[in-house]
Amino acid sequence: MTYTLHAERRLRDQICHIGRLMHQFQYIDGASGNISVRLDDNRILATPSGLAKGFMKPEELIVVDIDGNKAGPGTASNRDLRPTSEILMHLECYKKRPDVMGVVHAHPPTAVALTIAGVSMQQCTIPEAIVILGLIPTTPYATPSGPENRDAISELIEKHDAIMLAYHGSLTVGPDIWTAYLRLESLEHSAKILYMAQQLGGGPSLPPEQVAKLLEMREKLGLARPGDNERYCDHCGVCHPTGTHVYPEAKPEPEPSEIEQLVRARVHEVVQDIIKSAQ
Repeated sequence: MTYTLHAERRLRDQICHIGRLMHQFQYIDGASGNISVRLDDNRILATPSGLAKGFMKPEELIVVDIDGNKAGPGTASNRDLRPTSEILMHLECYKKRPDVMGVVHAHPPTAVALTIAGVSMQQCTIPEAIVILGLIPTTPYATPSGPENRDAISELIEKHDAIMLAYHGSLTVGPDIWTAYLRLESLEHSAKILYMAQQLGGGPSLPPEQVAKLLEMREKLGLARPGDNERYCDHCGVCHPTGTHVYPEAKPEPEPSEIEQLVRARVHEVVQDIIKSAQ
């Protein structure tokens, strides 16, 4: 897909609008975060380094080639601006995922806090998150703004539309930049729910049969990613050989030891004595 000049202008406006939303809802602060859109096979429209994303102007966005080099004619507003320091991570998404047309990197505070506290977002507890986002993995810590971050997401991005970068931030992608941004909103909203649930003492995951129904919905909506079945089998007990939902058989309880048998027998006697005395 190649965007016309008119469409590119609209994309510039949309990126700036998303930047304002990210700042407004505190998914970023200062000059952090970055946004990009694939214009064609070799050109990426991206936020530049050092600008506050909540206050950008459309003409300040820059175009880079697939290797991250500044490309195309510049403007007076962006002539001296450099590509975002996270450009390698964005480019890796586009190289690994031909279907990805938009990438958003943010620092959503609740979701990042969960990575610091060691709380995984690969949980089967929030129906909407299962359908829209799938399981959300967390990468090992990698130094921001360099090749380490690119390498940390390289394999995961092929299988996930939302990823947490440990101690750092989030990465969401989509078939367009608006979808990538909305996935950021869903990710942070889910993180807040998980955080509050932890504060209230936690709770059980959804039963496997309910997760299976949500996965069917996810597939019908065209949101499933390669390896979903195996991941949900590992994390939620929902296994799908040959496309059929199969739930792991319950393991039989171990036989009670001799001491346990004696204790149970004695408890039974005491209960019976209590019942007789009450009659």
